[in-house]
Formats: sequence, C-alpha cells, structure tokens
Amino acid sequence: MRHGSRPDAGRSAMVRGALVAVLLAGGAVGCAGDGEADTTDRPPRPTTPAAAVNRAAEESESITSLRYEVRGTVSGRGRLEAEATMTAQPSTLSMTQTGEAYRGLRLETRFVDGAMYASGSLLRSDKLVGRKKWVTAAPAVWGGGAIENQSYLMVPRQLEGSPLVQSTLLTGSRDVKLIGTDKVRGKDAPHYRGTVTYDGLIASLKTGKTGKAGESGGAGEDAGTRRFDHFLNLEVADPLTMDLWLDPDGRPLQFRMRAAYDKKNAGQDLGPLDLTVTFLEIDPRTSIKAPPPDTVIPLKDSARRD
Repeated sequence: MRHGSRPDAGRSAMVRGALVAVLLAGGAVGCAGDGEADTTDRPPRPTTPAAAVNRAAEESESITSLRYEVRGTVSGRGRLEAEATMTAQPSTLSMTQTGEAYRGLRLETRFVDGAMYASGSLLRSDKLVGRKKWVTAAPAVWGGGAIENQSYLMVPRQLEGSPLVQSTLLTGSRDVKLIGTDKVRGKDAPHYRGTVTYDGLIASLKTGKTGKAGESGGAGEDAGTRRFDHFLNLEVADPLTMDLWLDPDGRPLQFRMRAAYDKKNAGQDLGPLDLTVTFLEIDPRTSIKAPPPDTVIPLKDSARRD
C-alpha cells in the first residue's frame, strides 16, 4: 500500500506515500546567433528530452528567489488561485490565496524566521480588531519535505513544497517526450511531458539516475531526497502526469501536474489534483518580513480558519 501522510503521521507511513509528479522545467537552451555562441560559458544544448529535463533541474538549483502563480484544482479544496513570492535561502514565502473553497474571501500567509503569519478576510475572530490584523504560530516550515512542513492548514498540502523542487520531479520519469513548442508568457517554450510514479522516483533515488537510459542530473543525492519528499506532499495515486515548459535559457517557465487523489490518505475521494504553476519572475529583488509585532496575536488566542 502506498499513500502520502501528514508530517505527524511518521516517516514509515510517509514512505508508503502515493506517487507525486510535478512538472520539471526541462531545458532546451536558446543559443546565441550564428558566430556569437559562447561555448565557454554555456554547456552544450541538450540532445534528448531527458537531458533537457535534467538540465532544467540543474538550472533551478541556482535560482535564489521567485515570483510565481498557481491556478487549478486542489484535492479537498476545489478551484484555487494563488500568487506568491519566495526566497530559497533562507526559505521564506509570501502567498495570497483565493478560490471556491474560500467563498470569495482572501487569505494571505507569510513564513519568516520559523513562524507562520496569516491575515485576510477569510479569518474569523472578534479579536482581530484595531491594529490586530495577523495571527501567528510557530514553529512553522514552508518549502521543506513531507515531514518538515507545518503550515497550520493555512496553505494546502500540495502548495507547501517549493515550486523550485516540484519543477524537477520530471527527472524521475522514464517516458519524457518533447510535445512541441508553445507560447507561454509571450515566449517560445519547449513543452515536455512524462509520467512520474512512486517506483520511478524510488529507483532514481537509489541509483542516482534522474533520466531514462541512465542519464543523470547534476543535483546529487540530497536533491533526489528533496524531490521524493516534495512528491509525497502531493498525496496522489500513480501515475502523475506532468507537463513542463522551459524558457529560452532552459529554466522552468511553467509546469502542470495532474493525478487522482490517493483515497488511502483519508478514506474518501477528495477529488483530483490539477495544478499549473507559472514562474512570473526569476530572481527578483525581494525581502519578506514579519508583520509589525503590535499587529499580531497568537493563533491559539484567536480563531482558526473556517
């Protein structure tokens, strides 16, 4: 039996978790004009879909901050939209969510210095008056693996993982194909598709191989472990279908992940996962800070989300 688990369910249950695949940014890297190619600074153009996907995973490792949006359907919450800005080191996040499960209301969350802060019209509390606009709880972790994450249900489980890691899950696929070239945010974007399974990710984790035919990525064992942990967050059943679009530099530009929810997680069908994540700006100058102390009250002294 394979299924994902909540962080507090224990590692043994988590490792049986359902497969999760997320669109990895693969990568056909745009070349300079004839006679202008810089062969010393730019590695050779990937020659196979698997190599392009692996290159994109390597490129994502160097991204330090990201502005992105999420659109689609989340298991148990229905349609959802989110806009977010994150940093990789340290791991911080500022995200605003809306959607049908929120009844037209808005929820803003921040993760800074090991604490979670939440604000918005979705929160209900007679104590959120005057300058008191935020609730907080700690310890809180966003962007970690299936065990580390703790968002106090303010962020859907599937959005608790970093999109920089989620975008590399396609390296665990054995059937990556180039579908064609699409326009994404006005750019010609190579479009790759593949399926990711629990067994495939386990195999790539054990062997260090990230593509088919023995092609390996350059992110190393630690990156493989992070991918597997992020995959478990999605709590879906095999197989997960992943589409990935790359920018002209071979970096992730957009990815889509689709799969059925693994009913073993909750004993009921909470609907499918179908999320599209679009990278709006790579390495923006950003600083995510905690709200002023006099605007914050502890979550336990307030009220949780309805």
